[in-house]
Amino acid sequence: MLNVYNLCVSFSGEELFSNISFRLNSGDRVGLIGKNGAGKSTLLKIISKQIPFESGSMAFDKTISIGYLKQDLDFELGKTVIEEAYTAFTEIKKLEKKLDEINAELLARTDYESDYYHQLIHDLTENQHQYEMVGGYNYQGEAEKILIGLGFKPVDFNKTTDTLSGGWRMRIELAKLLMQKHDVLLLDEPTNHLDIESIIWLEQFLKNFAGAIMIVSHDRMFLDNVTNRTIEISLGKIYDYKKNYSEFLILRADLINHQLLAQKNQAKSIEQTEKLINKFRAKASKASMAQSLIKKLDKIERIEVDVVDKSVMKVKFQISKQPGKIIFEAENLSKNYDDKKVLSGIDLLIERSSKIAFVGQNGQGKSTLAKILVEEIDFKGHLKLGHNVEIGYFAQNQSEYLDPERTVLQIAEDAANDTNRANVRDLLGAFLFGQEAIDKKAKVLSGGERNRLALCKL
Repeated sequence: MLNVYNLCVSFSGEELFSNISFRLNSGDRVGLIGKNGAGKSTLLKIISKQIPFESGSMAFDKTISIGYLKQDLDFELGKTVIEEAYTAFTEIKKLEKKLDEINAELLARTDYESDYYHQLIHDLTENQHQYEMVGGYNYQGEAEKILIGLGFKPVDFNKTTDTLSGGWRMRIELAKLLMQKHDVLLLDEPTNHLDIESIIWLEQFLKNFAGAIMIVSHDRMFLDNVTNRTIEISLGKIYDYKKNYSEFLILRADLINHQLLAQKNQAKSIEQTEKLINKFRAKASKASMAQSLIKKLDKIERIEVDVVDKSVMKVKFQISKQPGKIIFEAENLSKNYDDKKVLSGIDLLIERSSKIAFVGQNGQGKSTLAKILVEEIDFKGHLKLGHNVEIGYFAQNQSEYLDPERTVLQIAEDAANDTNRANVRDLLGAFLFGQEAIDKKAKVLSGGERNRLALCKL
């Protein structure tokens, strides 16, 4: 379906890809993995022709249609959910308009025997056939089925998109992409805003999809359930395995172990050959044999071990002062949005050292409860904060609050206080921002890097 050959990309003089090549075939379910900033989203943008590349080539089948789900939204607010979903059907909508125009003209005319009237009848038949071929008679049902699969209820269809959170708007964008029946789907973090039920539905949809898929995701279970191939981007190179993510990890570890063993055996053989060369050099009668061994040694292709980027975040949340035993104590909390009751009668006691997860379907009030606990929104009921408790809050869209024109170092320094200002560079290093990254502006960072920086700032 598409070929990528010797692709090279650099940003600000820093090489991102170096001569990477691969082919994407129909039926491929590719998990594209790598560290934040490795270039996963960049590769999807290149394949979808969103951005150019420096050198190399890409070849596509002539009739191929590529759908790309990016991490940021670009549709206009104001439409209802269902109206926005219908914008996915551009060709169908054009044909609908054409059919309406023809039917209106047929109703207005009375020259039933004229050549022009007969031509209108012919045009109507042709357009009706085309309308049927592109799914015009069932697209509304298809749209509703996909929206429901991604967590919308029928009562949500007439809500305007400007009343929805960013996560729900992203679901609409994903739904539109799935409705368009592309040959290739490029999905950048498709499960970020989905609950478990919606993820399960999406997994089944993608398993039944006839074309090729390339997915960027940090959801290991999702990758295991959907993909049959893994491409890792690491230090400018790619490693391609016909396995899902978990199988890839095992295979890669085995491969590196074999490479290490082969490299060790080769090094031992080379050492023995070098000893023989030194021994034969000492004897004039063996000089020709020494030269022969030298030539043999020069021709040996040295075994290299694949370099794996093993860098991980080293994060330790320090507390400035010891809090009391009770962190939060909540009684009879409730929250309504207009006439919709989101939370009611919530009693909650959180003690020091607790590690708690709020789980539930989207729209059930998880984020609302978190916002109540940090007193970001008004509520009814009683909430008591424990002694010496200081709260750090990382919202779903926390990275959006970063100043795009400030550098990584400037943002960290702005957030620092007197106790850690001298250690800002060390803190950034713990969040995998090395010396080469601290002068980058926030606007050029990947989504994962922006989240890391926002967490470091917190």
